[in-house]
Amino acid sequence: MTPNDHAHPNQFSLLKQRRFAPFFWTQFLGAGNDNLFKFAFTVMVTYQLQVSWLAPKMAGLVIGALFILPFLLFSATSGQLADKYDKTRVIRFVKWLEIAIMLLAGWGFWRVDVPVLLACVFLMGLHSTLFGPVKFAYLPQHLSERELTGGNGMVEMGTFVAILLGQVAGGLLVAIPDVGRHYVAFGCVAVALLGRLTAQAIPATPATDPALRINWNPVTETWRNLMLARQNPIVFRSLLGISWMWFFGAVFLAQFPSFAKEVLHGDEHVASMLLVVFSIGIGTGSLLCEVLSKRHVEIGLVPLGAIGMSVFAVDLYFASRGLPSTGMLGLAAFMAQPAHWRVMADLALLSLFAGLYSVPMYALIQLRSQPSHRARIIAANNILNALFMIVSSVGVGALLAANFTIPQVFLITGLLNAVVAFYIFMLVPEYLLRFVAFMATRFVYRFKVRGDKHIPARGAAILVCNHVSFIDPLLLMAASPRPIRFIMDHRIFAMPVLGWFFKLAGAIPIAPQREDPGTCELAFERARAALADGELLCIFPEGAITRDGELGEFKGGVMKLLESNPVPVVPLALQNLWGSYFSRVDGTAMSKPFRRSLFSPVGLVVGNALGPVGVTPASLRQRVAQLLAS
Repeated sequence: MTPNDHAHPNQFSLLKQRRFAPFFWTQFLGAGNDNLFKFAFTVMVTYQLQVSWLAPKMAGLVIGALFILPFLLFSATSGQLADKYDKTRVIRFVKWLEIAIMLLAGWGFWRVDVPVLLACVFLMGLHSTLFGPVKFAYLPQHLSERELTGGNGMVEMGTFVAILLGQVAGGLLVAIPDVGRHYVAFGCVAVALLGRLTAQAIPATPATDPALRINWNPVTETWRNLMLARQNPIVFRSLLGISWMWFFGAVFLAQFPSFAKEVLHGDEHVASMLLVVFSIGIGTGSLLCEVLSKRHVEIGLVPLGAIGMSVFAVDLYFASRGLPSTGMLGLAAFMAQPAHWRVMADLALLSLFAGLYSVPMYALIQLRSQPSHRARIIAANNILNALFMIVSSVGVGALLAANFTIPQVFLITGLLNAVVAFYIFMLVPEYLLRFVAFMATRFVYRFKVRGDKHIPARGAAILVCNHVSFIDPLLLMAASPRPIRFIMDHRIFAMPVLGWFFKLAGAIPIAPQREDPGTCELAFERARAALADGELLCIFPEGAITRDGELGEFKGGVMKLLESNPVPVVPLALQNLWGSYFSRVDGTAMSKPFRRSLFSPVGLVVGNALGPVGVTPASLRQRVAQLLAS
């Protein structure tokens, strides 16, 4: 069942629906249990035990490495399993596995058996490896495009809240004298049982490739998954973008204890506070995505997130430089100093923008990946994430060994983020284009869209729209969940900024037949190829921007395309743009900057798609005129 446009008023209402709520609580409990177990074990071997072969300062590193190792070894296999079998069955199997692991871990805590607990860390990493591809491949099968950003935001928020609660619970329970490890054992088993109970309510999620033959060789299958992901450049580069976010986040998360102690002169409670602030920031940013994207997969948020990540990482360096050296501060004393507020604000905003950065990328990958091998693409993402986090640890270790300070490491990471983000956005111009469209429709105009559900989520279609201003394509980009190829007057491409922008967008230049027959014919060839590839193609049938604000005569270019590509035609009408800076209200556009104030209201109305049979320029003009008047 595909939810309709009004299936829920916001992302939180998904928690009342069976297609989402049991899945959400299952993944929430799994993430919480991972961290309850790992953090309690880390605290135990760091503060309570003397293990000759595991130094306390190495315990966190060893536990972290053992947990990540299965992602490298088994992600490829887990992606195949999630594509071949019903995802709900896989989830329930993983939850049974979690119960078995936690029973073994409980026995390890009871006997204080460190080798057994280390084995359980590896097994819980395997548990998370199996669950990862299922988690992100499940959502597109149960949520519509308009719900995907909100659903991913909820999952991302829930994951970080679960991590935080798990670590807090693990630390508090294991610290109880004499019996703390027993409480941890009971707690881990109880959470695993509760997770299996919630998994029972998850609805069936049919296999997307039941005929798939499993390749059990992790090396060859890992390589095959990476090659599979590379077939779609936008998806693959988005995988790299997400992996970079994990690289970026790992730098900060790994350094919180040392940063709190050596730079901020705070005790372990201050280190915990940094984690709390970071987690709240990620969760807030993840939840904001649906609000800012207006319930679409809005990848224009990704550059905004990257900018914020760099700005506040760099400012964190300046905020933490030269803090006075004092004795070890408790949390109350730490918060009493105003100089520390800027540090906390930078961390909160840095992580908030990281949430804005990551959620649309996850949603884009889910939306653009071929359903039959979506889980394997997610598995490739997990492999890349693990590799990037390992490189992050090695790189930070090398910088610290070279006597760089922790604030300097943060500064280098922030600057490197700006370079990497710019490189990714040049490789995938769609991110940059959507960012410009996002900014224009949020900070230049108050843009209201009606009927955008009529823009096809998949397959070829021709969009026809009235032409009021030079910014029309930008507004249509912002309204569509998919990229649009525009056929535009060739003279626009000679304009300094707009020309570069539309070339980047892959717009197709066209000239009148009598003026330049070659350019005209080439434009139609490229337009037919775009439709044959299943793309959205937009035509402004008036042939030029209106000079009087009235709807002009529609020319016959649409009919020429429909002869060779009989696809649906979607009429659109832009409202209230006449008189704006980008319109020709006084004869020349873009000559008077203050014709209208900022945030002036403009609108787009999208009509029902029309079948290719019986469409005429006159009937299309009449339909657009009706939309304009609505």
